[in-house]
Amino acid sequence: MPTTSRRAAAQQERERRQARRLRAAELFAAGLGQAEVARQLGVSRQSVSDWHARWQAGGPDALRSQGPTGPTPRLSDRQLGQVEQVLVKGATANGFTGELWTLDRITLVIERLTGVRHHPAHVWALLHHRLGWSVQRPVRRAAERDQVAVDRWVKERWPAIKQTVSVWACGPGGSLSGSGAGIAA
Repeated sequence: MPTTSRRAAAQQERERRQARRLRAAELFAAGLGQAEVARQLGVSRQSVSDWHARWQAGGPDALRSQGPTGPTPRLSDRQLGQVEQVLVKGATANGFTGELWTLDRITLVIERLTGVRHHPAHVWALLHHRLGWSVQRPVRRAAERDQVAVDRWVKERWPAIKQTVSVWACGPGGSLSGSGAGIAA
């Protein structure tokens, strides 16, 4: 899987906003007033005022995007790709008992592979937002399950148990009215 789900969308949004600011620079250069630029671009007059001041101070280059905000990720895209390749191999291939991945196990794998330690809750954010993974819960069935025995029990024993419960709830007549069953006031 590529590691670009949320980042690509953010990059597209930055490019869209930058294109709008550069269009404003063209309109400023053409001599249009700030109010007209705001109206044509569908933005607030305050934003256009800020853009105009930046444009006057540094030209169109002053309106270009400065890149993503926030801290630099502690795991590079390359490192995250390596982690993903290791995770795809499975938990047993990484020395764990059973094929179930937990956040604690993934945290250990990331630390072993990259030397970067993350809190398990943040590991979930990495998996979900940067790798696009989702929660997968295993079907809860015992490995020793005997389906034939289960089917026999449901066919032979369950009707008797079900009958006992309905008689207890409704009374010997099978009716809730007049049997004393129900909620007392």
